[in-house]
Amino acid sequence: MIVQEEFLKKLRTAFDLNIYEVKIWTALLSRGLATAGELSDISGVPRSRTYDVLESLEKKGFVLMKLGKPIKYLAIEPNEIVKRVKKVITQSVDEKIQSLDNVRSSKLFEEIQSLYSTGINHVDITLLSGAIRGRNNIYSHLDTMLRTAEKSVSLVTTSDGFIRKLPLLEKVAKKNKDIKIRVLTQLNKEAKDMIKKINPNIKIKETPDIHARFVIIDNKDLMFMVSDDKLTHESYDNSVWVNTPFFASALNNLFEQAWNKIK
Repeated sequence: MIVQEEFLKKLRTAFDLNIYEVKIWTALLSRGLATAGELSDISGVPRSRTYDVLESLEKKGFVLMKLGKPIKYLAIEPNEIVKRVKKVITQSVDEKIQSLDNVRSSKLFEEIQSLYSTGINHVDITLLSGAIRGRNNIYSHLDTMLRTAEKSVSLVTTSDGFIRKLPLLEKVAKKNKDIKIRVLTQLNKEAKDMIKKINPNIKIKETPDIHARFVIIDNKDLMFMVSDDKLTHESYDNSVWVNTPFFASALNNLFEQAWNKIK
């Protein structure tokens, strides 16, 4: 049986299997029922490793061992495997979340929080900055910034950027009704459809003249993206975060001028 390497790679990623496991599994799927020796011949996996691999697949719920002589292995229907894998992942995630929740209420967390507070007090405010790479990381840090917002959020972004950031803005607007959230952006059709049911605390003005991507929080925290999101793959998107009341206030004054000029 010849299976394309790209196909095997996708299966490994999707089901979290090693290369021997995915080769034996696909070989069994192609036969439905087979002995370990037959699967070794079909897949090219060394016979000395085949039994260990089959045992691993059995524990993960991918195959069934059929009793008899010789011992044969039965493939399980793929849809059932997806359900099993999802269940295992969900249980694992729930356990990790519970473990983290337990840490937050423990003395251990108090100690690491104390270490952070002690350390951050020694840091010059001009050093509170960082470069962030990858859109997932950028949005994780943006979420953290927004959760600390108390008075204002000023955002300049693209249509696609606005669509991606809207769920984060909605959470802030729902949590703090007194916060001033304003967005300058271009609006494509999808974005225009979304603002029809947007939280009224989020004010939006459309401008085709400003091509930038940045957010200012409470006139002190600034994050700006260094490239056009239409020309940059999300993995290579880059941003810079700075805690700088001086520059953030100055940039926010420019934002105010642009905001007031637009009807």
